Amino acid sequence: MKFIKVLLVSVFALFSTTLFAQQTGTQWSAEVENLGEGYYNINVTAQVPEGLHIYAMGELGGFNPTTITFESEKITLDGEITSSKEAHQYYDEVFMMNMADFEGEVTFTQKVAAHKKNAKVAIAIEWQECSDQNCFMGEADLEVKLGKEVAAASEATVAPASESDASSGNFWAMIIEAIIWGFAALLTPCVFPMIPMTVSFFMKGSENKARSKFRAAMYGVFIVALYTLPIAALIIITRVVGGDAVTADIFNWLATHWLPNIIFFIVFMVFAASFFGAFEIVLPSKLVNKSDENVDKRKGLGGVFFLALTLVLVSFSCTGPIVGSVLIKATQGEVWTPIFAMLAFSLAFSIPFVLCALFPGLLNKMPKSGGWLNSVKVVLGFVEIALGLKFLSTADQVYHWGLLDREIYLAIWIVCFTLLGFYLLGKLKFKHDSEVKYVSTFRLFAAIGVFAFVVYMIPGMWGAPLKGLSGYLPPLQSQDFVIGSGSVASAESGAEQSDLGTVKYGDFLELPLGLEGFFDLEEAKAYAAKVGKPIFLDFTGHGCVNCREMENRVWSDPSIKSRLENDFVICALYVDDKTRLPEEEWVVASNGKTLKTLGKINSAFALEAFGANAQPHYVILDAEGNQMGDARGYDLDVAEFAAWMDAGKALLK
Repeated sequence: MKFIKVLLVSVFALFSTTLFAQQTGTQWSAEVENLGEGYYNINVTAQVPEGLHIYAMGELGGFNPTTITFESEKITLDGEITSSKEAHQYYDEVFMMNMADFEGEVTFTQKVAAHKKNAKVAIAIEWQECSDQNCFMGEADLEVKLGKEVAAASEATVAPASESDASSGNFWAMIIEAIIWGFAALLTPCVFPMIPMTVSFFMKGSENKARSKFRAAMYGVFIVALYTLPIAALIIITRVVGGDAVTADIFNWLATHWLPNIIFFIVFMVFAASFFGAFEIVLPSKLVNKSDENVDKRKGLGGVFFLALTLVLVSFSCTGPIVGSVLIKATQGEVWTPIFAMLAFSLAFSIPFVLCALFPGLLNKMPKSGGWLNSVKVVLGFVEIALGLKFLSTADQVYHWGLLDREIYLAIWIVCFTLLGFYLLGKLKFKHDSEVKYVSTFRLFAAIGVFAFVVYMIPGMWGAPLKGLSGYLPPLQSQDFVIGSGSVASAESGAEQSDLGTVKYGDFLELPLGLEGFFDLEEAKAYAAKVGKPIFLDFTGHGCVNCREMENRVWSDPSIKSRLENDFVICALYVDDKTRLPEEEWVVASNGKTLKTLGKINSAFALEAFGANAQPHYVILDAEGNQMGDARGYDLDVAEFAAWMDAGKALLK
């Protein structure tokens, strides 16, 4: 009888842990401790929610003990895994055996010897957590890199997305873009003339060279702080008050809601008109004058700070839209990305000022102010028009207005850059332009580049993919006519799928590249069970630049597209769609808030189930919704993406 009782309890435990496999709450993270002489401690920490416990490792853990494995050919394990505290041991009357568990925070430590520098170690974790009523099974995959004192891995819950090189590559691409914008801002007429003022200020204290260098360095620090600290404060405050979800919601709102996007669009158009000479945009003179007065009144670092503040205020009319571009692009990444974006921008922006403060003689080697500064401003005006359209396009796509389809967007860009080309050749002249007596070599090559860009865009009017612009243009399916297709590409085509029947939300959503799939996970799971294929789950967004790049530069590759068509059931979940659902489809989030739009429901699901708050985010699931393999983000390497798809498919049983 005891054997039968244990067997029944075991079957029930197995059933309950399988049934609730997606509801674990334990968070895992990992860090490295350098012990010297090639030895390291890898510390894996579990944060167990109140009211739950996880079982210990080894025999004391019962039927489902916690297991942690470390995989790398470049290390050797030294000793057994230890825990930061003793497990609570007891005799379980139901299972009739001794057991042990942990509550709260516990760290498991494994000592390793590294054979090579910068060795990467994959960490696989399996555990069972239980409350008084239910038990849940969890899996997590982390990664750490040896060779540094601390190498933190991403926190994870069930089948988490391990941080990939792709995310890192995307992050650094954004950083490089911010640096380029920082240097570009220096060439505007609002900023460049400020350099001599900087030199003049710091030459006053040049007698004491050490003090002068310190003040110059602090000048750069203050410039960086004035650009970076406000956005950092906003992020930190929102995280402290509401957590990651609130911060992510704020950035998601900024990036996708119609109101900020329309405001940004109007602001960019106003700034463009100002750059063309229609009017001047300046901050209130009292604010600027007050800051300028304090430059002379304050001694020491106070004067340096107000000089930096004056620079930021005076240059606002030129740097404002540039800063806006950097921040909006950065909000499409992780919540901390805008801080690093502004840090990169402000560092690039401040470096020339600091160098001139340290070495005033550099001023003699720099080009003098003149008509070329206004030309730079006009060129930025054309760029502002082109970039500003992206905000209107995002709102148009998210709310399905149908105002700015791909060919209309392209037509405006083609006209805009054609006019820019004529301007560079001296065929257009604006209010504050100097007379162009001849075309310089630089302007000629710039015009050639602009006109070549225009020629590249023209085939897009008839459906050419234009992969180089895929992240900035509306999706190809929004185009009314694609040459060779013989049909109109409209949202109506998504309502009826030849093989899938009527697809939920298919009347206003559509997959790219003519692919067929679903926009509701439950429908996708049912179809996947029917055809015996894994699910390719795509967390995407209408306003996601990187999603469009992945679709047009990776998905479009014949090897990837063939896999998507033949080997997987595609399910695209839009996290920014503003379509309000019927009341019976509303979802109550874990924080008690009722989610009423499709995008908010999908976004909450991505964050709670997979820890994903950035797009694109790809996951391969079986028909029951269990994750197979690692998740994947933005990565333009076609071969690696194909290998990832094959690896996930191979796990389907």
